[in-house]
Amino acid sequence: MTDFGRLESFVFEKISKTHLPGLSIAIVKGGEVVYSRGFSFRDVERGLRATPETLYGIGSVTKSFTALSIMQLVEEEKLSLDEPVKKHVPLDLKFKDEPVRIWHLLSHSSGIPALAYAEAFIRCVTGAGDRWMPIGSHEDIFTFMNEANQWALTRPGERWFYLNEGYLILGHIIEKLSGMSYEEYLRRKTLEPLRMSRSFFKRSEVEADLDVATPYIITRDKELKKSTYPYGISADGGLISNVLDLARYITMYLNKGRYDQGSLVSPESIEEMEKPRVKRPLQIFEGEAYGYGLGIIPDFFGHKLIGHAGSVLVATAYIAYIPKEKVGIALLANGSGYPMSQIGQYGMALMLGENTENLPFIKVEKAFDLLTGLYETYKGTMKARVVSNGGILQIEIKDKYVDTVVALVPDDIETNAKAFHAFQSGGELPVEFRVDGDKVDLIYERYRLRKIGSL
Repeated sequence: MTDFGRLESFVFEKISKTHLPGLSIAIVKGGEVVYSRGFSFRDVERGLRATPETLYGIGSVTKSFTALSIMQLVEEEKLSLDEPVKKHVPLDLKFKDEPVRIWHLLSHSSGIPALAYAEAFIRCVTGAGDRWMPIGSHEDIFTFMNEANQWALTRPGERWFYLNEGYLILGHIIEKLSGMSYEEYLRRKTLEPLRMSRSFFKRSEVEADLDVATPYIITRDKELKKSTYPYGISADGGLISNVLDLARYITMYLNKGRYDQGSLVSPESIEEMEKPRVKRPLQIFEGEAYGYGLGIIPDFFGHKLIGHAGSVLVATAYIAYIPKEKVGIALLANGSGYPMSQIGQYGMALMLGENTENLPFIKVEKAFDLLTGLYETYKGTMKARVVSNGGILQIEIKDKYVDTVVALVPDDIETNAKAFHAFQSGGELPVEFRVDGDKVDLIYERYRLRKIGSL
């Protein structure tokens, strides 16, 4: 039996450390929700607690809904995944003479690196940036992308470049072939059949709901700044939902396209979505790849784990499921703090009965927690700090006038002699932490420093 208390302690620790205002979680097994809970506050100022019913922006988890819609249209023989994108839009996307095809957009393998329209739009709308991105229609995105071919780096299908703009194009294709707006198509073909009755795109629908998370920006100083959801994005990340609705969505995947007595797509289409198409550059787990609107970890404690994360800065999300074990998880939070994917994978490891200490990110976090702190040389002649900044360990040596910051690249953190290296003058400088019980020594360049306290 899964110890959900361990999961709750883990969640509480991580949201406390990163100042996430609120979080909701649901776990499904065999088609049933076996656990759900809200943590902390959906609205800090008013003291309103988060619940499993609380609405949050799900960000790029929306892409899996878009990919599912494309597969529905393929089954209706309204398009082929191998068709060039230019057949449906006024953009001749290509690298040299090789055209970008529908499946390249689905798998983020168009060869065009991110154009960052969504990043600019979200930061401007939420108040975190000032680069206005005037994209309010598909015509606007076509105008924005009129020189995108000049930005292409590889042939389509060769390399993974996450491209929000590609999913906006897919949303346009859905509208063109269905005769409905993207949002209406999704409502009729996916949300209603799954009884996802509290999943919305429109601001008016969201604000009429009685259980909505207030979106927050968490500043570098851990201050919570009340913000807004970036209404206006759509097929690439605009859906607002709750973990119980997403639990139904996950159940549909676990049932290979079926829900209740109906079918949204065939098992074959689900399998096509879950098939690895292109390797992802970040390999936390060996063999990580991307399919159609879904990420794939082929060996998660010996199981295939399918999922997708999402972020609109003021809200973060993650869904994942393990087809063979019929288990899945959905998480939503009203800010950007500890990664939802890592909490989700921690929960999935617990559901499998595996030792969570063997998760790669847990190993790194434990090592970094041990090594961070205040250090000094012999008799305190020089002081330093070792800090974790954005997932990178750094040595900081500062005086009244000069800051020296040295980034450390881990080589071996499994033993008590934890080896790193730093880049210096074009070469690699070995750096070592020696752990002996409660003592930690840092060997850096000519110095030996001993940890004397916490930050």
